[in-house]
Amino acid sequence: MTTQETQRSTQAAPEPSRWIAVFSLTMGVFSLVMAEFLPASLLTPMAESLAISEGQAGQAVTVTAIVALLSGLLVTAVTQRLDRRHVLLAFSVLMIAANLTVAFAPHLAWLLLGRVLLGVALGGFWALSTATVMRLVAEHDVPRALSVIFTGVPIATISAAALGSYLGDVIGWRNVFLLATALSVATLVLQYVTLPRMTPERPTPLGTLVSVIKRPGMGAGIVAIVLVFCGHFAFFTYVRPFLEGVSRMSINELSSTLLAFGVANFVGTLVAGFLLERSLRLTLLLMPLVMGVLGWLLASLGGFSMGTDAIMVAMWGFAFGAVPVAWSTWITRIVPDEAESGGGLIVASIQLAIALGAAVGGVMFDISGVLGVCATAGTLLLAAAALILVAVRTRPEASADRDAMVATCQST
Repeated sequence: MTTQETQRSTQAAPEPSRWIAVFSLTMGVFSLVMAEFLPASLLTPMAESLAISEGQAGQAVTVTAIVALLSGLLVTAVTQRLDRRHVLLAFSVLMIAANLTVAFAPHLAWLLLGRVLLGVALGGFWALSTATVMRLVAEHDVPRALSVIFTGVPIATISAAALGSYLGDVIGWRNVFLLATALSVATLVLQYVTLPRMTPERPTPLGTLVSVIKRPGMGAGIVAIVLVFCGHFAFFTYVRPFLEGVSRMSINELSSTLLAFGVANFVGTLVAGFLLERSLRLTLLLMPLVMGVLGWLLASLGGFSMGTDAIMVAMWGFAFGAVPVAWSTWITRIVPDEAESGGGLIVASIQLAIALGAAVGGVMFDISGVLGVCATAGTLLLAAAALILVAVRTRPEASADRDAMVATCQST
């Protein structure tokens, strides 16, 4: 889709209806992420009910991530001739089916089937979300709209951890998934009412992914994304052992610190929209730089003061809140004509980074303990910041060359 086509699409609906549609996408993010992480807080009762080990129940999260990676890569090619409204509504229907399948699963196979359906919806939705926002709001409102959408992530993560475990004890894990189903139904209804028709502008065959990643700056950007998210998840996977073993926090202090992390992450997501309206490059660079420095400070000074550790963990949450919004905005700037394929590449990169981050963190934890994990995460993030500084573009090549020519002419 060209820039002119994008502008025409964003003028198709009145301003209020566009922002209500953006909110319906936020509901989609909240519902999907909530469903994605619910098993983590309900692992023990799910395992007992299905007569499986907790390790087997934990595969429910792994399966979703793997399928989401594939779905993110394939969705634009598979649905290239379908109205984007219908595709997004189909993903909400899949989410409902996934939650119902898990809620009534008699054994492990049905549980995994439900999580496969969720992975298809999750990866596909994320791949199309950025391009959809570009068609709902004006160009200058895209960063703010993306920050609104991504607020659904920290809210859902906190809700899945806190509400999921609490409600699981009160009403049972199956009823928790039925509540998630009700939320998914509400999301579907809101999206049905608010999302406009969005016919595909042109076919996007699978080969488009290859052509997009070959564009100048894309390769460096994808590597930077993997480094940033790998560093984050290497640390976040082992944040509890750090707070318990190094900071010596009690369970109440631990819960308060993780809640502060979630709240700070939510605030960082909101602030990201304002930062990105001023400078995309500075936001892309500053957040991993701050997280990288924090990683090394935690590795060097961790345990010196419980309060200091809690503040640094919260600062990490704030900085990371801007990261997904910044990289989604980057895609709208670097490949505005192929935002769907670019979004699919980002989804795949993030899912890969989640797996790599947990694996790298596990290896370092065995070798040098949780402080080694913090140092490794910090190193990965600082490497990402360096790569962003020297190699990541924030504009298409043609635009950058045109600006350079104008500057040359003005100087002469």
